[in-house]
Amino acid sequence: MRRVLLLAALWLLLVLTMSDGLARERPRNPRGETRRMKRKRDGHGHGRARAGRPKPRKIQHITGLSIPVEPVLENAVFLESYKNLQEQHSSYNILPDPDLSLDLSGDSPVPSDPGDSVTPLTPEEIQRILWREEEEHREEEERLRKKDEAKKRRRQEKKEQEERQNTIAEERRRQEEAALQLQVEKEEEDRRRTEAAEKEAWKREKKLRDNILREELQAAEEEEEVWLRGDVFQMPPKEEEEPEELHLLPAPIPRPPAATEDELKDKEAEVEEGERRKEEKEEVLNRGGLPQGCELSDVTVTCDNAKLTYFPPLYMPELKSLSLEGNNISSIPAEAFNGIPSLEWINLKKNKITSTGIDARTFKGLKMLRRLYLDGNLLDAIPPNLPPTLQELKINENKLQKIHGNSFHGLSSLVILELEANLLSETNVDPMAFVPLVELSYLRLGRNFFRSIPQGLPSLLLELYLENNLIEEIPEGVFNYTKNLNVVSLRHNRLEETRMAPLAWINHRNLESIDLSYNKLYLVPSYLPKSLVHLVLVGNDIERIPGFVFAHMDPGIEYLYLSYNKLDGEGIEPESFFGSYHSMVELCLDHNQLVTVPSGINEMTNLHFLRLNNNKIRSIPDEGICDPDHSGDSTLVALRLENNLIDAKKISPTAFSCVRSSSSVVLKPQRTK
Repeated sequence: MRRVLLLAALWLLLVLTMSDGLARERPRNPRGETRRMKRKRDGHGHGRARAGRPKPRKIQHITGLSIPVEPVLENAVFLESYKNLQEQHSSYNILPDPDLSLDLSGDSPVPSDPGDSVTPLTPEEIQRILWREEEEHREEEERLRKKDEAKKRRRQEKKEQEERQNTIAEERRRQEEAALQLQVEKEEEDRRRTEAAEKEAWKREKKLRDNILREELQAAEEEEEVWLRGDVFQMPPKEEEEPEELHLLPAPIPRPPAATEDELKDKEAEVEEGERRKEEKEEVLNRGGLPQGCELSDVTVTCDNAKLTYFPPLYMPELKSLSLEGNNISSIPAEAFNGIPSLEWINLKKNKITSTGIDARTFKGLKMLRRLYLDGNLLDAIPPNLPPTLQELKINENKLQKIHGNSFHGLSSLVILELEANLLSETNVDPMAFVPLVELSYLRLGRNFFRSIPQGLPSLLLELYLENNLIEEIPEGVFNYTKNLNVVSLRHNRLEETRMAPLAWINHRNLESIDLSYNKLYLVPSYLPKSLVHLVLVGNDIERIPGFVFAHMDPGIEYLYLSYNKLDGEGIEPESFFGSYHSMVELCLDHNQLVTVPSGINEMTNLHFLRLNNNKIRSIPDEGICDPDHSGDSTLVALRLENNLIDAKKISPTAFSCVRSSSSVVLKPQRTK
């Protein structure tokens, strides 16, 4: 830098010297002005100054030379050299050149005509120019530094946000695992408590039977002892005693005749039969009237698969749960629950109950019933007069053909309703039927004959399951009154992307999970809900993922399952996954026709699980899955690439740098063609 500045100083000295010589040799116009200056004075020529702006000072350049004088002097050595030159040539005047001039100060005008007086630059002016240029340079550096700091701060904030999201997700996972563990432990504790109660009840029952048997044996022994003493029968009259010696002998023990022994055996059998009947009667009374094949445990009675053909008459006021699953019961009389009014759960699955076999007053007296299971029967209508306390009702796999407007009248506490595998459709379900269900949040209508989404769904509904129907379209406005809807399952229907209205659910802020597996989709549907997190599209005919299809989602899709489709090398665009780079957690593209790793996967900074197995991929580029410039922690937990056409020997060691463990990469087996 110093060498450049020194050369510039020498060049400036040469310019000043030659300019001074030319100025002395040039003849002056007698009138003191040149033609060009005259033209400028008259307002002609390109050198005319603009109105309202002072003319800047000019520094003369030698005609014919194309190297300008540098106005910016950035070194103290050059400044000192220039000051020395200025002092040595203080008598020189800087003459203007009409063709080439340079403004050094910009704050005082310099005459451009030869007749005007030329003011040389003082060291103070040169110093001011240098300071100004240096100040501008410092300001530019400061601006660039602030810009870099802002970029670093944004990157740091973004990284911290991602770490917070990961921490929240991990904490949520740990909480779910802890809750599941607590639930398992609670169920295990309940099971142990139930087993202990059953064992204790069995011991009490066995002890009671042993006491009864012991008392019966003792009574029988006493009866036999009495009979052996001869107190029951009269002694025969004594014969005349002939010799006196006979009086000294003891009287013989009398023996009953043969006929009397048979009568005693018959009487003994009758006594035993009476005792047995008495014992059975006492046992039935002790068990609350339970028939054979039923078990009693604390406050639960289980009569599953007991071959019952009638509803057993029970008298157990403290009973809470009753299970009669797998019997041949066809009717439930009006007085069936009179002796068990405290029931909270009734299981009548897999019987032969018909709608005509249920009396209108059957369930009316149950004031504490919470759950009623009627799956696998022969009902063709909803049972009448169900208790208003009911919270869960299951009538799957029946023959329901009609749901009237008052079928659920009074069930304002119902939360779960399951009506799968019946004969229901939009033609036989009254839109007003669900109006009384103000607390319903879980509805299953799968395996029916619906061709469209049912109307009149409850406003507080959270989960809707419509699998295995005949649904062909999703019209606009069908979910307008279910703003809290969180899960929708439409597996195994006949949906096409062209028959899904754009505004059907795009504005939903709570709809997070949609299952559209096994339909007739050829591409990933557009206008999906903004809040969508979980999308399942398995088993369709999808050939393309349109660009920016996930860009409008907030916070972004996390789970995307596209297994068993027809995606190939041209079906995924560079912008297909735009909007999901920082949110995607699980991505399944297995069992397709991909020939390369789709673009955009290496930009997914939060990806944990990736499935690319069973495709036609031949190679793994260094930047295909992992971004080499990413300096954060490795997030990819599992990577599956088996059943492709990959030569493992040709894979770069850095291709899987973002995978946490090499054992998490599945590469074998591979196909040869």
